[in-house]
Amino acid sequence: MGTETLTTLALAEELANLEFNQLSNDDIEQIQRLILDYSAVTLCGSVQPWGRILTAWGRQNGSGASSLIGSGSRVPAATAGLVNGTSAHGYELDDTHDASMSHPGTVVISAALAVGNEVGASGPELMTAIVAGYEAMTRVGMAANPVKVIEFGRHPTCLFGPFGAAAAAGHLLGLDGAGISKAWGIALSMASGANQFAFEPKGTMVKRMHGGIPAQNGVTAAQLARLGLEGPVQGIEGEFGFLHLFGIEPQPERLRKSGNETFEIHNISIKPYSCCRKFHSLIDALGEATDGFELDASTIDHITVHSPETAIGSHQMKRPDSVMAAQYSMPYIVGATLAYGPTRFDAYGEAHHVDARILDIVDRVEAKHDDGFDPMVPAKMPNRVDLHLRDGTTRSAEVLDSRGTPVHPLSTDGVLEKARALCETVDPGVDLDSIVSVVERFETCDDVGDLTELLVVPSFEDGMQTLADAGDGARASVE
Repeated sequence: MGTETLTTLALAEELANLEFNQLSNDDIEQIQRLILDYSAVTLCGSVQPWGRILTAWGRQNGSGASSLIGSGSRVPAATAGLVNGTSAHGYELDDTHDASMSHPGTVVISAALAVGNEVGASGPELMTAIVAGYEAMTRVGMAANPVKVIEFGRHPTCLFGPFGAAAAAGHLLGLDGAGISKAWGIALSMASGANQFAFEPKGTMVKRMHGGIPAQNGVTAAQLARLGLEGPVQGIEGEFGFLHLFGIEPQPERLRKSGNETFEIHNISIKPYSCCRKFHSLIDALGEATDGFELDASTIDHITVHSPETAIGSHQMKRPDSVMAAQYSMPYIVGATLAYGPTRFDAYGEAHHVDARILDIVDRVEAKHDDGFDPMVPAKMPNRVDLHLRDGTTRSAEVLDSRGTPVHPLSTDGVLEKARALCETVDPGVDLDSIVSVVERFETCDDVGDLTELLVVPSFEDGMQTLADAGDGARASVE
């Protein structure tokens, strides 16, 4: 791969040697924001159908010390990784690392909390592991060339995630650099993630698991490495390593960081909107063009959206019939946003898929490729919108960096506002104030269980009974 490639072992040693005292106050505050955002987002995902299905599956796979978010059930760490990672990725609200086009929090924090529960990790130990996991997942992802990876049909979060999960889990399990290298070598054989879900609306539920699968695999790989299972130690740069097998026109130099670069936790976008990250700038542009969504949508004759190539191909479904398909559909995102505003998370739900108010707008939307945007991706995910009004005038707006990106970050108050809105929707009985209190003092927390025991939905079992009844009905129909 060339002399400038950082070897698997060198990267693993760098992350294994990371210590809490290397983190600045800014680092700690950002980790707290990420944990708070993850907590609310995962609680929301846990009560979705896929979150409940995975919870039911988890309960069938043995007891353990790791908490399932939402239900509070206790299962083995790898099982918790799959279930919680699926919930975290369950409603298109989880954090995003633009340069790797992946969702590290859903994978890394899920793995860290799961293993942290098993080993009784402290807050500082967990925060350090999270930083290591974000570094591993995003740097491997950047080196693989994520734009090309997506064009080839692979999903970055699922594909890059095992490296982040294994690094976080390995750090908490006390693995040294050689141990994390071996865990990555094991995880290499677990790499996966296909984008076929984007073309089959009824197959989109599996996409939610693309946050859980890598969390489970990374935890398993780290546990096996700790027990002495041997794996390749050149899993990234080797002749048949990750960059050769899964990278496309890879950029191995991106594995290396200079001494003055910030941790990747600071290069994270926290989502204010529950749809594909590629269209958050479009939502902000719609806000600008409509004077803060004050313009009456009936005055619009048609809408032209100018986007980079990566935001066009698999994002044009005008009649989505699953939540995931709606959250991936550019025309539907425009319709839902203009009809109900940018933060009506339920507008992507099944009840709105035949909503005439949304679909009337959807049918007025067309996409146009703007090749001037292509070179900006993935560092930026830009969009421009033209609203062609019935009076013959046009309103236009272009946004390169949306709200929630590192350029326009959500403050702690902004993250808290999002968390409150989500928890109120999920169950007003969620004890968000106590969750916030624990997160605020996490650097002095002796046991991560202080947090995970609070990540429960009081009414969770009501929905599980509904799921069980539905399952009984399906079995009866077969019989």
